[in-house]
Amino acid sequence: MSSTPGQWHAVYTRSRNEKIATERLCEKGIEAWIPLHKVIRQWSDRKKLVVEPLIRSYVFVKVVDGQHYEVLNTPGIVRYLYFCGKPATIPEKQINTLKAVTGHNIPVECLDEVAAPGERVMISRGPLKGLEGELVRHHGRSKVLVRIDHLDSSIMLNLSPALLIPLRDN
Repeated sequence: MSSTPGQWHAVYTRSRNEKIATERLCEKGIEAWIPLHKVIRQWSDRKKLVVEPLIRSYVFVKVVDGQHYEVLNTPGIVRYLYFCGKPATIPEKQINTLKAVTGHNIPVECLDEVAAPGERVMISRGPLKGLEGELVRHHGRSKVLVRIDHLDSSIMLNLSPALLIPLRDN
């Protein structure tokens, strides 16, 4: 977990500029992070394992007042993601969830849609123990869905149902 002051925001980048924009922000002393995952890509003559952004065209920045314009003046950054007329704040808990998910070799896919609500579950064992999400059926398989506020995106995890505990509303 990060102990630096500030709030997390999502910023939109130019196409395929996520990694370089993150490097430039870090050079300026701004805490920036991009969720990456490994994927096998097929070309006509070969397959290759590549590391690419989990959520395309977005970088997460943790800024304090006065740094907002410095972020916008970084090459590759287009704009902040806005919600209700202000830069959307991403809860630290969701950033930590994304870091936990991308920090392990677990098959992950990012959906550009928000699925219908399902049963709330918690992962009981393994590297993602304590992570909460929703149990959904996607392409006929049970998967855990983790929503990211204000991005209209969800992270889909393929986990064994034996690792899940149903959560009851109190």
